[in-house]
Amino acid sequence: MSVDSTSLTYSAYRRLRADILSCRLPPSRRLKIQELSDQMSVSPGVVREALSRLTSESLVVAEPQRGFRVAPITAEDVRDLTQARGEIELTCLRRSIAIGDLTWEAGIVAALHQLNRTPHNSAEFSEPWMDAHAQFHESLVRACDNRWLLRIREQLFIQGERYRWINLRMSDASRDLHDEHREIAESAISRDVVRTCELMEQHLRLTETLTLRCLATAQSKIN
Repeated sequence: MSVDSTSLTYSAYRRLRADILSCRLPPSRRLKIQELSDQMSVSPGVVREALSRLTSESLVVAEPQRGFRVAPITAEDVRDLTQARGEIELTCLRRSIAIGDLTWEAGIVAALHQLNRTPHNSAEFSEPWMDAHAQFHESLVRACDNRWLLRIREQLFIQGERYRWINLRMSDASRDLHDEHREIAESAISRDVVRTCELMEQHLRLTETLTLRCLATAQSKIN
């Protein structure tokens, strides 16, 4: 694959990924390669490569003889994901706090500052804010010395971002993300393992609760 093809594939991947995370491409939506190719002014091959990458991240489902569709979202999946993410996230967090140095602490402070300074409006999808949010959470576990745990954690985090965006867009519940992130960061830097894990679990569970509420509301409207 040439450099230009690689760049086009990455751009298509980023655009489709953003559309899926923001639900501009809603769950279970069928993805027609030619249609996407026309919309993004790229070749069908580029779209196919981008969709294959998204399939590896479980954001897209490949169906034999039927093509691709956006991965569906169910209440059961939300619960399973939250449980798995909680266990992996807290394991990485404990290891990171135990061996993190001053550089690790400084990284958390810098990531939190960047996140707080990045404009965020829950009514609109902001890719810069999503990136800053991912970087903040990654900074907390960066000192973890188990690469496999971190790879699994990243995959689960991507799925969690999708659900978090759904509940921000659909729920009228107020949520002070600034305070949640600040408390987690301060607790981690102070090396309070128990408190940091409690705060992180609450952070993840609140996303689960709001998402399940939104799914239930959407289902009741259909019925």
